[in-house]
Amino acid sequence: MSFGQGGPSWGPEESRTPDWAALAEASEARGRRRKWLMIGGGAVATAAVAAIVATAVVTTNGGGSADDRASRLPAPEDLPSSSTEPQPSFSSVAPAPPPDPKDYIADAKKDKAPVTLDAFFPGTKLTMGDRVYAKGPTNATKSCASTTQGALGSILTHHGCDQVLRATYSKDGVAVTVGIAVFGTEAEARKAAEEASGGLASLSGSGVPTFCRGGAVCRRTANSYGRYAYFTVGGFTSGKSVTKADQDVFAVGNDLTEFTFRQIRHRGEVQASAAAGAPVTT
Repeated sequence: MSFGQGGPSWGPEESRTPDWAALAEASEARGRRRKWLMIGGGAVATAAVAAIVATAVVTTNGGGSADDRASRLPAPEDLPSSSTEPQPSFSSVAPAPPPDPKDYIADAKKDKAPVTLDAFFPGTKLTMGDRVYAKGPTNATKSCASTTQGALGSILTHHGCDQVLRATYSKDGVAVTVGIAVFGTEAEARKAAEEASGGLASLSGSGVPTFCRGGAVCRRTANSYGRYAYFTVGGFTSGKSVTKADQDVFAVGNDLTEFTFRQIRHRGEVQASAAAGAPVTT
């Protein structure tokens, strides 16, 4: 007796005892078929995934081989530059340094500005901070020795003084005369100031009474800058002698000394700026 395909098979003696060996062989055959089906299905799935991944890689890389892609890249000379604007160029030559203002007042060969009273003592008064001084008499002469007292005249003449310009300023009973001696070179002016003895003669008039004459003790100073030596003599218009305690006389003299130095220096600045083609600030 036998059953259909896959059913039990009885032995030859028809004892209705199952043929266990045949059943085992059939079961093993069915297991092998299922295993091959699973292996085959997995291979197909793996192949499908691999195809999808390959497609994705090709699509991401823009298609084509590496050589094809490289051939489509622009050549370096075809790439746009970072800027189409013209680039600045710089000179390798360093600019010349600006002129030194002192060079233009150190020697008469370069100091060509007019030497006048108005150039050095402009206006009718002098303001220094909150102090205002009235300008009195002025004088300019080529007879340098005539503007001095004591040995200063011979010293100026010895060193080649060309002329002396003087102006007197006064305030509250104190008067100071400042004189500028003009030389050809800086060395001559410096020597005259260093060797100064005696002093500048005071200049009175135009409302300023005689002062620092007739034996009165007065304060005197001597300095130089460039080719100019400048001197002051200051005291009381009452004729009283000056002592170290009279700081008002010292203050007026210091103001006049500082003002004169600024005027001489400004003279050099004006000429240096003109030589450089630059505007001058006052």
